[in-house]
Amino acid sequence: MSKVIIIGSGFAGLSAACFLARGGVEVTVIEKNSDPGGRARAFTEQGFTFDMGPSWYWMPDVFERFFNSFDTTTSHFYQLQRLSPSYQVIWDDETIPIPADFGALQQLFERIETGAGTRLEQFINDAAHKYQASMTNLVFKPGLSIIEFMRWDVIKAAFEMNLFKSMHKHVRQYFTHPKLLQLVEFPILFLGALPQNTPALYSLMNYADMKLGTWYPMGGMAQIVKAMYTLAESLGVQFHFNEPATSITIHNKRMTGVATDKQTYSADAVIMACDYHHAEELLPTEYRNYKEHYWATRKMAPSALLYYIGLDKKVKGMLHHNLLFDAPFQQHAHELYTAPSLPTNPLMYVCCPSKTDSTVAPMGMENIFALIPIAPGLEDNEQIRQQYYNMLMQRLELRFGQDIRNHVVFQRSYAHNNFVSDYNAYKGNAYGLANTLDQTAIMKPSIRNNKLKNLFYTGQLTVPGPGVPPALISGEIVASQVNQLLHLK
Repeated sequence: MSKVIIIGSGFAGLSAACFLARGGVEVTVIEKNSDPGGRARAFTEQGFTFDMGPSWYWMPDVFERFFNSFDTTTSHFYQLQRLSPSYQVIWDDETIPIPADFGALQQLFERIETGAGTRLEQFINDAAHKYQASMTNLVFKPGLSIIEFMRWDVIKAAFEMNLFKSMHKHVRQYFTHPKLLQLVEFPILFLGALPQNTPALYSLMNYADMKLGTWYPMGGMAQIVKAMYTLAESLGVQFHFNEPATSITIHNKRMTGVATDKQTYSADAVIMACDYHHAEELLPTEYRNYKEHYWATRKMAPSALLYYIGLDKKVKGMLHHNLLFDAPFQQHAHELYTAPSLPTNPLMYVCCPSKTDSTVAPMGMENIFALIPIAPGLEDNEQIRQQYYNMLMQRLELRFGQDIRNHVVFQRSYAHNNFVSDYNAYKGNAYGLANTLDQTAIMKPSIRNNKLKNLFYTGQLTVPGPGVPPALISGEIVASQVNQLLHLK
């Protein structure tokens, strides 16, 4: 039986482990932390259960497809609830809940801008086409060669998907009102790059948002991790926690195993499901895919300054997902991407899962997860964290019109230094690479090592990109490549 070692147990690592084990491979997962999930871990304090990272459940079809691949369903492991409203946006002059019903959403767009309701349908129809076309022609490809895309149907789809047109230009063909532009551009601002530098292909995220819907797995996002871990164990995957990898063992220009701080594991192939840059550091210089200059010139998606907050009261007016767009959009974008610096007056995102799920907070209390997008690689210290915590409290009290700070019974921050220490994250990144055209498909870091043919990479820094659904797909893609190699032995 062939042996594969996977370093890291985030979504991509768990996905790869399941697909390989299903094919009869002996899979061992090595994880530096005490539990699986990577950035999607959770922790419990004082009766509050906090998801540490991802909080948006979009693209439910991708999750369902994953579990269906193992003759099961998401409902076997966790209960999904569609959120309605999907979320709310808070501006200086008004707060607008975004309806889950598309007809109601069209009416909202029409109220803000005459004719926008009809144009929204046209915009989403185009986005739906991109979503389906990308799933068929782009997302599931390993990105190893331009030859993968040298078919007429794929080339035709690339032009139809607006790969060479910016999101900024695309959305302005449909809408002009600043609020509507913010509504359709927010997914890429928080997860990728400036709209001017992002291919219009990514309007597919608007289809995911406005048609496929915003969902929540009862018990929290960590329920997905629990489900995948349970599935992996049922397939025979072995897990070793609290055991960081220290090096890759190499003999005759082939990878032979993985050394940890406890032992050495032999393997026929290794998958690096940890931070790609860190994975390369485990190798002697001559076996690395990329030099340090390569990483220094990559365009990174934002990092994040996070706060996990427990309140001893309920907050009136707060929904499950809240986008605070009550700050200058262009200024924050400039500080994220153009001139990386600590934000002067940032946009914020606040998640309150206790509005949907009574199990994540004690009765009568509130569970709050707050995120401030911040450029990667900046200074991180307690003074800075306290500064932005104060700013967060002021904004929350202003926008929700009630005392919040004096009701905090638990507070923990998480930022660059934590991403580095917990995940070896390059520059303290939270989301990986920005979704720019020159970092798409074959121009992302390769899933295969160019010198060691039995060493592979998966996760948010390679194909197809950042986000939970792409991570599931990334694991499946790399498992397929490893299976092909093992069958050639």
